[in-house]
Amino acid sequence: MPTVLGSMRRLLMAPTLAEVTFARRGFPGPATEVTRRLEAVPQSVVCGFEWGIDTRDPWELERRLALVDRELLGFAYEGATMACTILDVMGPRRGTRTRDLLRGPGAPHLFLAYIGIGFAMARLPRPLWRHVVPDLTGSPYHPTMTWLAVDGYGFDRAYFDLDRWVTRQERLATYPWQGHRDYFLRATDQGLGRALWFIHGARTADVAGAVRAFAADRHGDLWSGVGLAATFAGGADAEALAALRADAGPCAPDLAQGAVFAAKARSHAGHVPVHSEAAMHALGGRSVAAAAALADDVAVRAEPAGPVPAYEVWRRNVRAHFEPAGVNHGR
Repeated sequence: MPTVLGSMRRLLMAPTLAEVTFARRGFPGPATEVTRRLEAVPQSVVCGFEWGIDTRDPWELERRLALVDRELLGFAYEGATMACTILDVMGPRRGTRTRDLLRGPGAPHLFLAYIGIGFAMARLPRPLWRHVVPDLTGSPYHPTMTWLAVDGYGFDRAYFDLDRWVTRQERLATYPWQGHRDYFLRATDQGLGRALWFIHGARTADVAGAVRAFAADRHGDLWSGVGLAATFAGGADAEALAALRADAGPCAPDLAQGAVFAAKARSHAGHVPVHSEAAMHALGGRSVAAAAALADDVAVRAEPAGPVPAYEVWRRNVRAHFEPAGVNHGR
């Protein structure tokens, strides 16, 4: 049975399923079968969050999550990780729920789980952010991929405040994540780019137009987020994805880089839906397996000296494989 305190936390911090629908959020465009399918993504996050807040026993949480469709399971783990993070940092003692979840049943969904930490960050005071990332020493993706938490934070802000962060294009306050304050806004833009895919219901022409409305120096990171969302969440057919790649123009390598990270996340989770395979071919010209292997081959295993975090070096290494011969934008 859920605890009283857990239910109160859920009511205070989690939106209802209706509140994450595109109509309730005020997103443009008509309701379609695609938008209904995309709405299942944030709704899965909400369910995962509620289970994570309400369940006392890790076994019960794992069993509830196991009931979710495999295509949506990573999103439910996003929500569960968000809940465990909040419980860990707001409890009377610094807990270990998040660490145990991500070392245990959540390990295959680590990439999306980090995004769930970002959702928690959006609801926590900034002084608590230093406590949100659990120690996962030994994981080849830690701490490099913790930047996905910042991505998740950017996605959350755009999804729940469209007018401020998308229409008016305000910039979030910076933060020295892993000591790299200057890179923080670039990582939030990657999350904002992912949000644009949902905000515009996977209508690729509208997504491309939304990206172009931002300042040019933000385009590469926004396109990276679009590529990740298009490949992981799906929603567009091969023809529309080909048009999206053309619309990206000189940022097509950024779009492909985001697709590669999505392919790696799907491969790591052990389930690759048909739409992810199709999107990886359309946006990057290779299979999910080949893209995941590329991500591993060029991964950065140690934090380099200097102002650029290992996460960005990894992104650059992937992006370079999609640059035209003799071209390197050097972002």
